[in-house]
Amino acid sequence: MADEERPPGRTVSRGAEASLRAVDWWGFPALSKERETKAYRPKALDDRLRRERTRTEARLLVDARRLGVRTPIIYDVDLPRHRLILEELPGSTLKQILEDPVVDPAAVARAVRSMGEALGRLHAGGISHGDLTSSNVVFPSGPEGLPAFLDLSMGSRNPGVEEMGIDLHLVEEDLKALSPRSVALVRSFYAGYGTGNPVGAKDVRTRARQIRGRMRYV
Repeated sequence: MADEERPPGRTVSRGAEASLRAVDWWGFPALSKERETKAYRPKALDDRLRRERTRTEARLLVDARRLGVRTPIIYDVDLPRHRLILEELPGSTLKQILEDPVVDPAAVARAVRSMGEALGRLHAGGISHGDLTSSNVVFPSGPEGLPAFLDLSMGSRNPGVEEMGIDLHLVEEDLKALSPRSVALVRSFYAGYGTGNPVGAKDVRTRARQIRGRMRYV
């Protein structure tokens, strides 16, 4: 979105854990992500949890980049204020690409495949995303370019196969909900995932199927 549509200081989004505001960081468009106080928690516990989650997210964003998976650059970490200043990446989210009738279906399939490969690389490197929806994947260079992952605040380091299986399950459910071509897109996603995680893909896909089976009886 253009700068004039998102003036500095404007709240971009507000989630259950944190709010995002558009800011100017030394001339760069950026986002301020600040974890908000939870009045139902004792203050000492609330401060500790917000500080730990801010620190964990910052580490995961950096670790993901070391694995070759693009994430927003961290401009500043302010633990006392439970705040991160993050690069504001341009481009459409995967959700916007999926819902845009003008985008060529072949380009959509390639975008989904490259997202799967990036997730596979993340898993192979010992990181789960935790909340991988199509709104948390952006394509700064368009659907033909490489994806960037946003919001790793629910992710973990050294995840078990269950956590990685949940990532796959979330992606499948999202694709099924957003696209009439979901069967083909899921195949593209898993083709990319297998490339990014050639050793562990089979076990994680098996767990994702088990998770889907459990969900049917909830």
